[in-house]
Amino acid sequence: MKVAVFSTKSYDREFLEAANAAAQANHEFVYFDTSLSPQTVSLAAECAAVCVFVNDDVSAETLKLLAAQGTRFVALRCTGFNNVDLKTAAELGIKVARVTVYSPFSVAEHAVGLILMLNRKLYRAYNRVRDDNFSLEGLLGFDLHGGTVGIIGTGKIGMIFAQIMQGFGCHLLGYDAFPNSKFETIANARYVELPELFAKADIISLHCPLTPETHHLINANAIEQMKPGVMLINTSRGGLIDTEAVIAGIKSRKIGHLGIDVYEQENGLFFEDLSDSVIEDDVFQLLQSFPNVVITAHQAFFTRNALTDISKTTISNITDFEQGRPLTNEISYQPQVLAKSPA
Repeated sequence: MKVAVFSTKSYDREFLEAANAAAQANHEFVYFDTSLSPQTVSLAAECAAVCVFVNDDVSAETLKLLAAQGTRFVALRCTGFNNVDLKTAAELGIKVARVTVYSPFSVAEHAVGLILMLNRKLYRAYNRVRDDNFSLEGLLGFDLHGGTVGIIGTGKIGMIFAQIMQGFGCHLLGYDAFPNSKFETIANARYVELPELFAKADIISLHCPLTPETHHLINANAIEQMKPGVMLINTSRGGLIDTEAVIAGIKSRKIGHLGIDVYEQENGLFFEDLSDSVIEDDVFQLLQSFPNVVITAHQAFFTRNALTDISKTTISNITDFEQGRPLTNEISYQPQVLAKSPA
């Protein structure tokens, strides 16, 4: 089957081609560096399927244009699907499938990496030593052992993150709309309501999906309930955080550390080399200016293990669609479910 692959990088080609060959699927991939949008739909004119990533535009307008030219399948090479208008897809008869599982260790470990980088100020220490500055002034950190970590979302990634932080000797406070029976089997872990989590956690890490209910979960009201100097980590979706409220929290010293791998306006920024460009997003530039903020560009998933898993599942989804088999990883339009997606 001929598939148009959008938002393609060199690693996408490498891993998709390897998975295609390993499965002897013989799909024909046509790769495009550009993202999918109403303006680029025509690139997929002869393709029965499109393969897209987290920041591609799979809105109602895009889907209608895809349907008009014969595309009947959208393969997401990611877990999140907040960029897809599932209602319109269902109305048009377009099937949508995602990657439900890939190495959850990749994201959980990256979240821990952000914590350590912020806590021990490794980003500043590294640059100082390269400049032959061996002073320790301004590099004071704190022990993670004995601290309290709030985990919002206790699905696969949240559970692994919890286990890692328990290994540091932390107390764990969890919140999830769909509690995981295994969470409270971890030593020093218990579920609480959000106000208690906000009030008691030294570190808060987000591991939940972006839904209408979780959009701007971290807002001015939530920040007001937090401990002074709290560390906030987000490796899930940018829209979980009200960025301007977080900036206000940093300025007021309520937020002492911020580590993010996602940003609510990241489309057009992340995954691109803009080193010779003028970035016009003033909010992002302001975030970059704070000495207690670390930003990585949506790379938490980016391990060889995870990319192998993602590519294998994507090939499997495309093959199942081509051969008319049930789509194990299909995303159906179910409003009552989408409103409360588990982490």
